Amino acid sequence: MKLSVIIVNYNVKYFLEQVLQSVRRAAARLEPEAVETWVVDNNSNDGSAAMVRAQFPEVQLIVNEQNTGFAKANNQAISASSGTYVLLLNPDTVVAEDTLAQCIAFMDAHPEAGGLGARMIDGSGRFLPESKRGFPSPWVAFCKTFGLAALFPQSRRFNHYHLGYLPEQETHEVEVLAGAFMLLRRSVLHEIGLLDEAFFMYGEDIDLSYRIMQAGYKNYYFPAATIIHYKGESTKKGSLNYVRVFYQAMIIFARKHFRGRQAGLFVLMLQFAIYFRAFITLISSILKTIRLPLWDAAVIYIGLGGLRIFWASYYYKDPGYFDTTILYFNFPLYTFIWVAAVYFSGGYDEQGRLRTLVRGLVIGTVLIAAVYGFLDMQYRSSRAIIALGAAAAIAGTVSLRILLHFIRFRNFNVGREEAKNLVIVGSNTESERAARLLQQAQKQKNLLGVIAPQADFDEALYIGYLGQLDALVRIYPVEEIIFCSKDVPYADTIHWMSRLGPVFDYKLLPENGSGIIGSASKNTAGELYTLDVHWRIATPQQQRNKRSFDLLCCLVFISTLPLQLLLIPHFTTFLRHLWQVLSGQKSWVGYAATDALPALPRLRPGVLSPLDGVPAIPLRSATVQHLNFLYARDYRTAKDIAIVWAGYRRLGKDGL
Repeated sequence: MKLSVIIVNYNVKYFLEQVLQSVRRAAARLEPEAVETWVVDNNSNDGSAAMVRAQFPEVQLIVNEQNTGFAKANNQAISASSGTYVLLLNPDTVVAEDTLAQCIAFMDAHPEAGGLGARMIDGSGRFLPESKRGFPSPWVAFCKTFGLAALFPQSRRFNHYHLGYLPEQETHEVEVLAGAFMLLRRSVLHEIGLLDEAFFMYGEDIDLSYRIMQAGYKNYYFPAATIIHYKGESTKKGSLNYVRVFYQAMIIFARKHFRGRQAGLFVLMLQFAIYFRAFITLISSILKTIRLPLWDAAVIYIGLGGLRIFWASYYYKDPGYFDTTILYFNFPLYTFIWVAAVYFSGGYDEQGRLRTLVRGLVIGTVLIAAVYGFLDMQYRSSRAIIALGAAAAIAGTVSLRILLHFIRFRNFNVGREEAKNLVIVGSNTESERAARLLQQAQKQKNLLGVIAPQADFDEALYIGYLGQLDALVRIYPVEEIIFCSKDVPYADTIHWMSRLGPVFDYKLLPENGSGIIGSASKNTAGELYTLDVHWRIATPQQQRNKRSFDLLCCLVFISTLPLQLLLIPHFTTFLRHLWQVLSGQKSWVGYAATDALPALPRLRPGVLSPLDGVPAIPLRSATVQHLNFLYARDYRTAKDIAIVWAGYRRLGKDGL
């Protein structure tokens, strides 16, 4: 066996399907039986393992019952495989048809090479600088952590981390290979050992690259092989968890390979970097989250302030009629309720939907009217101010949305998804399949035409052929390009993405695939057009509503504990459940236990389940699974209310 390709997967089924198809094509360029492919699934719940079994029977599949991490999962397959070379490959990648053959030929010709890395581009065609990297010495890590590498990307002194001074299109010896595509000589692995399982995710590629060089071998960057690495699917760089895991991996590396004072200084700097980057990430995340609510609050409060002067002058004929209490009590309270109502209505999940915004403000007005009746007389300003304030809040926040939309898109089509100008590259059959997928997935696109994969084409069906793509995108106002992989080689797709660059959005339709896949940036999750079930329970609004319901129930139960003692059997167990729900360990309602839980969105374990809302009769496993399916697909807070009401006396039973 010449090559063992190893892919570790976690909940990226459609990306895995695409990379396996590309590996299948690339393996066909080599001698028969020269390549074996291994997939290690780290307890995915999206049907990945079933897809591999059904569509790729030639693939060796290892299914773990828990997420064991990147290093351990790779080691499982390395130990079971037999290839002369081992390729560690991310699931969110695409290799060209000649990638494997070219890389093996290079390794055969360079016996001193212990490892080989490819040139990587992201889903928009941009070169990924982590394709070639240097070791994170204290100085290198300092420059990366504090932004000097980004300020001086081509500097040998400041950007040794990404080796920005080495030409992108030339083969070079490098220090660190990227774990997304890491071709290794098995004999070297036997000599230096496998991946260090102390690294759960991140850092294991740096550690392995370092040990390869310590053993006297070389690592090479090989740009003749270019692959797509969507990256956003496996890396969430905007999260605090990423900052913590990444820098903790660097600390493990430093403690393992550095000694004495250098190690101490390095670890100290990395520990500082964790808090520094975490602080920056946290502030950035908070500002991004609260920016629009703060603007809405400012608009609403300013509107209320203007109405105070107007109504006092117009109705009471006295500009100073209202006490200043209204400015620091009533108006902040009203503003908070309106903004909170918009938040819980989902008005900040989909910023373009004016209907959701207005609905939230109307609900907020009703809540304010209810609160008004409970206020002490000295704090009851004026019901007219509330009514006029509601109108002003709607007018002001809607105007703000229109202004922000115009600044960004230069049009006034707020709340309407702009139909991007699209061309499809592929045969008539595959282009029609792509168009049907888009239509059934309810994606609004303006199809400008179909581009033939070959120069011999019917002008009645196609607007041109693939070799004319750079001219066609200048002639037509193209914004998005879909490549049909059945007709267009992956090598051609990669070539055109690199050539045209990030001006366009690129998508790929895998052969026999049920999704259209792409990613506009290395820092964002991949975009996927599929016919999959829409899980209401997975939306941010419903997740927030479910958690709010849990907390509200906790407050009700806590305030009526003496009554619960009389009504709920097994009261001590109920108290334990109460604490678990309050602390976020459980939910009052979760999935029902079943022999084989299908691929559903993850939920906290539940005290009750959909079974508590149906008659107590024996049910087949398939029926229980279907009840869970319907609960996730059609979830509404009213469903939880009904289940808790029906199962109220069972709140003290053992949870799921």
